[in-house]
Amino acid sequence: MNRPIRILIAKVGLDGHDRGAKVIAASLRDAGMEVIYTGLRQTPETVVQTAIQEDVDAIGVSILSGAHNTVFPRILSVMESKGLENVLLTGGGIIPDKDADELNKKGVARLFPPGTETNEIVEYITQSRIFVVWLSRPRAGSYGRPQWISSGRTRSAVTRRFWRCP
Repeated sequence: MNRPIRILIAKVGLDGHDRGAKVIAASLRDAGMEVIYTGLRQTPETVVQTAIQEDVDAIGVSILSGAHNTVFPRILSVMESKGLENVLLTGGGIIPDKDADELNKKGVARLFPPGTETNEIVEYITQSRIFVVWLSRPRAGSYGRPQWISSGRTRSAVTRRFWRCP
């Protein structure tokens, strides 16, 4: 793909603190990514619908309200029902390590705590970008479906659901 990475930054629920989300959005934009910011008080359904409309590669959710164990699984559920398995779901905020580990097991990619260097977030999103490869001649049994592969170096919890091209 020749286009820059497109990422949606979202604030879900009643969380009204958006300074961190705006700092992250600016850092990602400065790194050459196209950033779409949803604004405050979005629902998981609105976030996924916006991701579809904007054709994003990743969704970043900023959450400081403590509702992460409700918000992230709901977003994943809506993403799966809408066929967005190829979109990276990441985020950050005040999320205990134990909860972050559980969310990772459910399919949420890396979650960043407060104070994470912005260049670390940029590097992670860049390395975790997922590409869709359409086979020109499908192999037996593949029926011409897309085959998902990660960009290579690291495989997150999200990309583990997909299989690699030989």
